[in-house]
Amino acid sequence: MIDNYLLEELVTFKKYGTLAATANHLMVTQPTVTRGMQKLEEELAVEIFDRQPNRITLTKAGELAAKEAQKVIDQNNNFIDTIQKYDYNHKNIRIGAVAPGPLILLRHLRKSKLAQAKIDIDDNLINPEDVTKELLDHNYSFVLTNQEIMTDDIESRFIGTEELSVNLNQFTLLANKKSVSFDELKGLSFIVIADIGIWKDITEKRIPDAKFLYQDQQEAFREITKYSDFPYFTTNISKIDRKLEMEDHDQINVPINDDAAKVDFYAAYLKNQKKSINPILKTMNENWNKYLI
Repeated sequence: MIDNYLLEELVTFKKYGTLAATANHLMVTQPTVTRGMQKLEEELAVEIFDRQPNRITLTKAGELAAKEAQKVIDQNNNFIDTIQKYDYNHKNIRIGAVAPGPLILLRHLRKSKLAQAKIDIDDNLINPEDVTKELLDHNYSFVLTNQEIMTDDIESRFIGTEELSVNLNQFTLLANKKSVSFDELKGLSFIVIADIGIWKDITEKRIPDAKFLYQDQQEAFREITKYSDFPYFTTNISKIDRKLEMEDHDQINVPINDDAAKVDFYAAYLKNQKKSINPILKTMNENWNKYLI
């Protein structure tokens, strides 16, 4: 078996083109690289270097060897990464989501009912199209997603429904209604937290001629909603996040009655992870309505 460091020397030489640059990049001496290349040729029993006075280049066989060496290095790195992530996810519960709401509930429960669980919440939201790959790559123990995924390796469990509402100035006509439709919000300008996952696509597509003033910082969002009349969105879940509570505001919370304003969330996970994550999923499901009514 050829040592990995020899393959790395070959790939680095192909990239930088000289012994000096290869040695400098790998932080070794030039004689070390020279000996490594000689050893690699001996083990391959193939001439992969064309040695000329004051110059060394790759032969055609050497070019192919460098290309294949890169594949082996990538496979080795992927092997290590996969095993490490698999081990981590069996000692810790790493959770991702396609929207922030379910993570708000999870953080709330982690402070009380799930305090003893080794939970690692990733706040970087996932594209729904990437959920299956993220699970198969062992990047997450489970992902809270708006799609029910059922494959040979993955299954899903229903967690709860998130419902979108809009907060409107109490003196507007729409604020007096029991509920509004997306069409009735036509042309309004909304203050919105920047990373709202799947809700961004829903609101932008469903509300005609609307303007969305996205805010990266929670503090800026709270200040603007506190001192302005701009409408903003909340959900039955986001209301439990203490950081989003708006005291002494003039806005009235009005439910949005379109079907698209209601999203079912599922926990998708690898079947072999079911036993370890089931207590968390059960707790989330049992507490969803309790905390969100």
